[in-house]
Amino acid sequence: MDTSESSTEQQSASTAEEAIPARRGWRRWAMDTRPLRRPAYRRLWSSTVVTAVGSQLTAVAVPKQVYDITGSSAWVGAASLAGLLPLAVFALWGGAIADSMDRRKLLLITNSGIAVTSVLFWLQAVTGLDSVAALMVLLAVQQAFWGLNAPARNASIARLVPADELPAANALGSPVMQTGQVVGPLLAGVLIPVIGLAELYLIDALALCVTVWAVVRLPALPPLKSTAARRAGVREIAEGFRYIALHKVLLLSFLADVIAMVFGMPRALFPQLAGQTYGSYGEGLALGLLFAAIPIGAVAGGLFSGTFSRARRHGWMVIGAVVAWGAAITGFGLSGSLWLAVVFLALAGVADMVSMVFRGAILLSAATDEMRGRMQGVFTVVVAGGPRLADVLHGTAGSAFGARTATVGGGLLVVVLMLGLAAAVPALRRYRV
Repeated sequence: MDTSESSTEQQSASTAEEAIPARRGWRRWAMDTRPLRRPAYRRLWSSTVVTAVGSQLTAVAVPKQVYDITGSSAWVGAASLAGLLPLAVFALWGGAIADSMDRRKLLLITNSGIAVTSVLFWLQAVTGLDSVAALMVLLAVQQAFWGLNAPARNASIARLVPADELPAANALGSPVMQTGQVVGPLLAGVLIPVIGLAELYLIDALALCVTVWAVVRLPALPPLKSTAARRAGVREIAEGFRYIALHKVLLLSFLADVIAMVFGMPRALFPQLAGQTYGSYGEGLALGLLFAAIPIGAVAGGLFSGTFSRARRHGWMVIGAVVAWGAAITGFGLSGSLWLAVVFLALAGVADMVSMVFRGAILLSAATDEMRGRMQGVFTVVVAGGPRLADVLHGTAGSAFGARTATVGGGLLVVVLMLGLAAAVPALRRYRV
């Protein structure tokens, strides 16, 4: 599809939007499904639905297999870190590649690569290889493919829906991924005793084949400008960072996520809180509820995305959502009751989902198409790295000052830093689609 065809597709989408009547009554509050009226976006979204659960099966199977082989949680942690560096490096590179070639073609290559690695996971399990080194290598390769895939997938959304539907499109994707994070591990826990680890890998591989078929049916997504760089090296990656530095609203959107996740994500303290603060409810029950509460809140927020998806002041939505996240985390830290703690974490999940929706919309609307891949590459690194930095920070603070004190302090710090950033730099406050 050439530039004129792409322009025609966007005009058609806008025309179709004008023909859609405004929603009335309770439907105004329910999930905004306008983007699903676009066949190309619907195919991309459907592929996400299929893989959201399947990918979580592998996410559970790999650490379980590593622990079965070694009997050591330290090796489980090392295996997790083995995937982080390839994900970060290839996400940055993948963003540059996504800006220099047909994004549909890149999605086909990377989805096929992910599917092949899942088949290799299945083969090593079914043959009884029992090699931690092989698992770590396969995990690193798979995460590298994910790093290449994510920027192209996210950057493609702006070519498939009109600008005013970007928040709705992001809101449709969030509950799918969050549901996968809840249902996937639960399903894996049920299936492992019944069918075994090898079959979990095979189910994931089959689900990824469905994803490849959905991508095949997408329209071509070549660079819009004929002058777009045909290379994807260090210079092009550096250009992406320079672009962020020159566009304050993009820089601020990344800083907002860093503030929220690094200072306000206390998941490393959940085991300590489950045992010391909420142990009377049953440590296992408390731990499971603490980990599930934020994703459940995010899913609930997505189901009622009609309440906010039409907002045009995207900057204020990000500021408000991050402040609400910090306030909810503070309330969680102050809660002596497990059920009140779960409510505050669920509210934090809603705030995080709203923040994600509008930060994603800003990245897609404020950046030009030839830079969107690189913006999404940086976004992938920030999203993957922020919570891991938070684990180190909160784990250290929890050991030094106590879990509840560290949680409350982190939540308050998020509120103060976000309000201070919004007051000091008005670009985010002023931004609207």
